[in-house]
Amino acid sequence: MELTGSVVDGLRAAFEAANYSVEGVATRLGVQANAALARNETTPAYARTDSGDALDTMIRLFLLQREVPEDLAHRAFPGVDLVALGIVGDGRARVDVRPFAEDEQAWWVIADLTPGLDGRREKMRDDYVLGIAPASLSLVHLTVPIKAERALDVGTGCGIQSLHLANRVNQVVATDVNPRALELARATAALNRIDLDVRNGSLYEPVAGERFDLIVSNPPYVISPPDSQLTYRETSFTGDSVVAQLVRNAPQHLTDGGWLQLLANWTCVRGEDWRDRIASWTGDRSAWAVQREQLDPSEYVELWLRDAGLHGTPAYQTRYDAWMRWFADQNVEAIGMGWISLHNVPGELEAEEWPYEIERPIGPHVLHRFERREGLPADLTALHLVVADDVIQETTGQPGAEDPATIVLRRQRGMRRAEQVDTVLAGFVGACDGDLSVGQILAALADLLDRPAVDVLTEYLPQIRSLVVEGFLDY
Repeated sequence: MELTGSVVDGLRAAFEAANYSVEGVATRLGVQANAALARNETTPAYARTDSGDALDTMIRLFLLQREVPEDLAHRAFPGVDLVALGIVGDGRARVDVRPFAEDEQAWWVIADLTPGLDGRREKMRDDYVLGIAPASLSLVHLTVPIKAERALDVGTGCGIQSLHLANRVNQVVATDVNPRALELARATAALNRIDLDVRNGSLYEPVAGERFDLIVSNPPYVISPPDSQLTYRETSFTGDSVVAQLVRNAPQHLTDGGWLQLLANWTCVRGEDWRDRIASWTGDRSAWAVQREQLDPSEYVELWLRDAGLHGTPAYQTRYDAWMRWFADQNVEAIGMGWISLHNVPGELEAEEWPYEIERPIGPHVLHRFERREGLPADLTALHLVVADDVIQETTGQPGAEDPATIVLRRQRGMRRAEQVDTVLAGFVGACDGDLSVGQILAALADLLDRPAVDVLTEYLPQIRSLVVEGFLDY
């Protein structure tokens, strides 16, 4: 698919004239039809797109994958030969071209057609290129909001991560092993007038000897037997080794202080703590791994067989059994799903389970959390702290009781954490208005409690450090 300057101008002019945008489509379809389309049901949207105007034609062609009369397609895209470009054939879309908006920017993303609309069973092509999906948006929201000279998008797919980076990075390099992904990523970049350096190759091979300020990756992380090959989600690497290699080898491709951020699945091997497994990948670098979900092998197999469209097919049972036997041979008792962020400075891994709701985008919080964790002085007593403006306090207990049974501090932003504290720590937080230092407040509390100041410092300074790292307290 060769999108040159004149073709790009024609396509963009057509999309803009029709208001083929996230907002334009949402307005035309309405709440109910939009919700149905999110469930891969196109009938309500089809009923609302019968005017024959350009926007309805584009929605039916790309989003609903319906046949469109040739004359309507010509009217919607005057002067553009969609058939010659490979975008349309026999009155139907050959690729998905859909609007995307993020950070007040509007783009169009080219990918393969969404499978399974209206319950249709369709076999994915082996080199299928996934479009805008929850996982890709999760990585967009995870990425730290830094301005950088160079960024690398490993396993670019349709190029969605590169689009997100283009406005704040001077040079973006995108790599993939799938020739079709490279073709569609180039087309996406061209359509959006973005200069993207697209290279063919596995992991860091195409950028040997080069360094970047930011590396992002939504890799083909599905952990499956070697004979399972849907390129967009699986590799020939054993188990979770594709993620392990991305993390282990990142420092030699990062500038000092550079960042690696990726979505990942990892094996939870019987008798081994998953945190230790990831720590062996991050080494002596500052890193944070968050396990958002953990599935047992059968749940995991069912998830990805459904994703491949095999549920209810003759191959389903055979693939299911083979996958489960392979997990048993690998001694896998569960699979973790989450993200890993690595900052290329000396440090260690912090790993945690966090299945709860978070703020999106989470990237700014990730950046600030690393800054606090790495920048706090060893001695906190001279700091003047203030309570973050999103913190609320919740207390529970019997009516009339002198002290509450529980006190919980809750953040409304970022990871939206809740921390249970005792009355002393709650009193400390309540006194943090920037006037007195940490040491002065704790000394006053020790005097009030008639306890040795050294005991109060020893007990509460570690908890205060945690509250600062997690953003409950600012300095």
